[in-house]
Amino acid sequence: MASEGLRLNSRLRIIVLGYIVRGPLGGMAWHHLQYVLGLAHLGHDVYFLEDSDDYPSCYDPQRHVTDTDPSYGLGFAERAFDRIGMPGRWAYYDAHEQRWLGPCAEQTASLCETAELLINVSGINPLRSWFIQIPHRVLVDTDPVFTQIRHLTDSKARAQANKHTCFFSFGENVSGVDGQIPDDGFAWRATRQPIVLEAWPRTPPVPQGSYTTVMQWDSYKSILYKGWQFGMKSASFKSFLDLPGKTPVTLELALGNEHAPRKLLQAEGWEIRNPLELSSSLDTYQRYLQGSKAEFSVAKQGYVVSRSAWFSERSACYLATGRPVIVQDTGFSDNIETGRGLFAFKSQNQAITAIEAVEANYSDHCVAARELARQYFDAGKVLTRLIEMVFAKGA
Repeated sequence: MASEGLRLNSRLRIIVLGYIVRGPLGGMAWHHLQYVLGLAHLGHDVYFLEDSDDYPSCYDPQRHVTDTDPSYGLGFAERAFDRIGMPGRWAYYDAHEQRWLGPCAEQTASLCETAELLINVSGINPLRSWFIQIPHRVLVDTDPVFTQIRHLTDSKARAQANKHTCFFSFGENVSGVDGQIPDDGFAWRATRQPIVLEAWPRTPPVPQGSYTTVMQWDSYKSILYKGWQFGMKSASFKSFLDLPGKTPVTLELALGNEHAPRKLLQAEGWEIRNPLELSSSLDTYQRYLQGSKAEFSVAKQGYVVSRSAWFSERSACYLATGRPVIVQDTGFSDNIETGRGLFAFKSQNQAITAIEAVEANYSDHCVAARELARQYFDAGKVLTRLIEMVFAKGA
């Protein structure tokens, strides 16, 4: 145990696997970059690597296609890593061409040989042979209940998960008695999105702004498992469709998915924005959140019915910039303080009451929001705890 203690206090070489070249959008990129930047701020030797996987997975928002061409994403990644001050710390493996690209392309073999810890954010990178040699391999599940069901129903997904040595989930009730997340046999432990507070400074309140969010209507198909239906945000939204007519504030959706019922939503009073414009870079995404009065959002219906206690990385960013957050309760209110800066609702009446509370004391709720981000999502705390748990268990 003494040697483990020394390692906890030492500078580790850490590989973060994520989704930036293939998902070149501001919100997605911030989600993964805060692991890289947060670990670097803790003094670790951090590199970001990404794998194309073996199917067409590169999204190009300019061409509106998903194929095997990483050109757009490579340019986006270069700008993103320059933006956070880590320009030489990433590489991309193009499995279709069987070659590494990016500034660390020639170093990847030695980096993997000498790394002590790998963190696979969202589990969307396959663990090829060069990653398996890293002794501690963490899977971070950011899509609780859906991840566990995939492991129980998809042998390939389970085989990929088995290549990891330690398991963390944004579903904080993943091993609790209060949730309905199926047991997939992996020893999950709770974690949260790390927020690098220096990169997300508190900005002045926007009293005349809109209540906004950035969301996908349907990310993928809902799942029926053992009599339980686990759906998307579209299923959750039904109970709140007519909310704009019951509150004086402006409610705005930066809404993805081409099949979303935009005309119906607009008829009910929702303002609709194009999320691609708002997420074209790290800065445009950040400015959109900063320019909002507060966040209002539903959660995936599957997160709600399972009482997963999932909390959005996007909502954590709203809190950090000093924006009150009003979001559908997934069970997170059992673990995170609500009522000041953050409100959890289960019904439309509760949502209206939360909006009224924010409107009545807006400035104080903005201050409270930033403090909640510091208390619950500060990257230094979140990532230190994750590393301590990995090495304490000898994973």
